[in-house]
Amino acid sequence: MKELVIASNNKGKVKEIKMMMQDINLYSLEDVGFDKEVPEPYDTFNENAHTKASAVHEYTGKNVFADDSGICVPALGGAPGVHSAYYAGLPRDNDRNLEKLIADMADKEDRSAYYKAVICLIWDGEVYYFEGECHGTLVAEKRGTGGFGYDPIFVPEGYDKTFAELQLEVKNNLSHRGKAVKKMVDFINNR
Repeated sequence: MKELVIASNNKGKVKEIKMMMQDINLYSLEDVGFDKEVPEPYDTFNENAHTKASAVHEYTGKNVFADDSGICVPALGGAPGVHSAYYAGLPRDNDRNLEKLIADMADKEDRSAYYKAVICLIWDGEVYYFEGECHGTLVAEKRGTGGFGYDPIFVPEGYDKTFAELQLEVKNNLSHRGKAVKKMVDFINNR
């Protein structure tokens, strides 16, 4: 079985990805003893994902991938975007980020938004990128208890439930991360 390290400490993200990669032996940062916080100082998803993947690859010498993702809102000039994890400032706080986005959208007519994910895979020392997007709209109040981050206010196109209200399997098939992971898994399976 092929082995891969996921360069993330986000338990929600790790859980989602493990469900999507059942044919690959997936290791978390905890599994490989990597306990450093890798900064995400860049203004692009690609650069941040590459920074995380490179740091873990240098530490472990194993095949590794990292994703950087965020929610982009046209009415806010694309914000929070690459800064989604720190939208309300430091320290990182999902609840404060969510409340800030709800407040910032209070007077906006255009409620369209999209999630974007970029995966950086380092496989046999080579670097590859995979992207996924999921378009939808933002609701004014939190709904649902599943997921994490901005999921309680994001309704994907073609649905009337937020990501936080959908079953995880359904969300994974629709989500930006699910699309990027599928592309990566297809690539790995063809190696």
